[in-house]
Amino acid sequence: MSLTDLRAYVALLEERGQLVRVRRPVSTYLEMAEIADRLVKGGGPAVLFEQPVDRDGRSMSVPVVMNLFGTRERMAMALGVATLDDVGERIRALMDVRLGGGLLGLMSNLPKLREVATLPPKRVRTAPAQQVVARGAEVDLTKLPVLTTWPQDGGPFVTLPLVITRDPERGDVNVGMYRMQVLDPRSTAMHWQRHKTGARHLESARRLGEPLAVAVAIGGDPALIYAATAPLPPVPGVSEYSLTGFLRGKALEVVKGVSVDLDVPAHAEIVLEGYVDPFEEPVVEGPFGDHTGFYTLPDLYPRFHVTALTTRVDPLYPATVVGRPPMEDAYLIEASERIFLEPARLILPEVVDYHMPPAGIAHNLVNVLIRKSYPGQAYKVANGLLGLGQMMFAKVILVADAQDADPRDHLAFWRHVIAKAVPGRDSQFAKGPIDVLDHSSRAFSYGSKLILDGTSKAREERGAQGDEGPAFEPNPERSAAELPAHAEILDQHQVAGGFWFITTRKERPGQGRHLGEWAARQAAAGGVRVIAVLDELCDPRDFEDCVWTLLNNIDPERDVQVITSARGDPVFAMDGTPKLRAEGFARDWPEKLVMPEEVKRRIDALWPELVEGGA
Repeated sequence: MSLTDLRAYVALLEERGQLVRVRRPVSTYLEMAEIADRLVKGGGPAVLFEQPVDRDGRSMSVPVVMNLFGTRERMAMALGVATLDDVGERIRALMDVRLGGGLLGLMSNLPKLREVATLPPKRVRTAPAQQVVARGAEVDLTKLPVLTTWPQDGGPFVTLPLVITRDPERGDVNVGMYRMQVLDPRSTAMHWQRHKTGARHLESARRLGEPLAVAVAIGGDPALIYAATAPLPPVPGVSEYSLTGFLRGKALEVVKGVSVDLDVPAHAEIVLEGYVDPFEEPVVEGPFGDHTGFYTLPDLYPRFHVTALTTRVDPLYPATVVGRPPMEDAYLIEASERIFLEPARLILPEVVDYHMPPAGIAHNLVNVLIRKSYPGQAYKVANGLLGLGQMMFAKVILVADAQDADPRDHLAFWRHVIAKAVPGRDSQFAKGPIDVLDHSSRAFSYGSKLILDGTSKAREERGAQGDEGPAFEPNPERSAAELPAHAEILDQHQVAGGFWFITTRKERPGQGRHLGEWAARQAAAGGVRVIAVLDELCDPRDFEDCVWTLLNNIDPERDVQVITSARGDPVFAMDGTPKLRAEGFARDWPEKLVMPEEVKRRIDALWPELVEGGA
């Protein structure tokens, strides 16, 4: 089914039993976020809040819709396909991929990429998005139901904006999804991180000495909402607008803005128009409860001045909540996995499949399957992936043989890899760019990566003796009562397959490292390959919780050691505790996202009426 706007998608969801309406008042301050979080974690439906109220209980006239993409099924529906793999198959047919073709194969396929640009947007004269127009002093962003999703957030944030800019020097158009904190009735902060295209466009405007025109669409074709999150390659003529046209099989309709020389989606629900002045002092943005599951601390970002606001007569306001995984953004990420698998295989043809598990929050963990034919190939592939666009932010890459593992089975994949990856021998550290939201890297946006080679080893990879040595015999599951005690251990558990998770309250420098070293030398470390020391908010029996915390809290080269166990086996000891200034860590450490108990209790009381009863 081909969709053109958000309301058509909402109608489709309702028709298929994938949407619930909430008819009683619900607050945009924390309550909607708590409801949506519960729905996505439970695989529940999208939700339409018909009577939003602000923090003070005042009624707001624009309904809010959330959890639009919160399952694989809904993500596929949004793109008009039966499964997300269908889009990958279409791209495979488009490119006529010839595996093993190397550079010549890549060059022969590059012209076919232009088909993605053969459906540029179609300009129309009038549009639903401009049925109501407010300019200048008439603009009031506080009338929009912009959500505050976590208690320490610096204010309300627009979380599904389609931010449209054009490079004033090169002319390329970008539609990106950058969160926007509402500062006052006519301005927001613009979260343009240093690696993002919007920041590059602003630098071009700075060189020309002029403001940068900006438009922000809210709502519209759900395929365009996805496209704004997609890691598009820098191919001339390919933009988020043309990707949407390719996904839909028809051109996206756009209309010229009422006050800016930019094309905006004709079927958006709401459009903000204005500018960013590259010479204006930046504003403090944040904190913000981010997709990492931690708060992003306050920082300086450009101010977006809104000079016009256009809407439909009866707009809907789409929003999302991000935080501790799994969250709705995991399905947007999975769509990109499927869509960009074939382009990745043009460069790395031995890649069979890959997956970024939700616990890795996109950039922290990549599971990769390869067809291996020579020594060192796992490292070749992993380092090649680190050179592909936004994959440069990956922190840990696990590599396995294609026939042996399923990259989507998170725990099983880890078990398989660590059974074959001898610590020290089959691991590699690398340095490179790190996502600016990473709070644990040794420096802002710069840190290290860890590659684990879980493939079967060629003779040349086995070390001086040339043989595999004794097979790894993984530990069984063991509870805290079965494990050695230590005064600084609050809780601990061994997950069968090679894992020992320990929690502690960090109170002194080196505490996490020392506990890991101590554990590695205990008899209980037999059959263990990974010892992770974590903060007191972790549940050591919850594998997903432990891996999520661990990956967020390590700079691998700094925090991962190889220790010889009591029986002479190498063990990874990983310090996933918060880092202290007394340890040489210069930045503030953020808190994990936790919803206040009073909000949880309110939603507990309302839950049957709000959701199960469809009130």
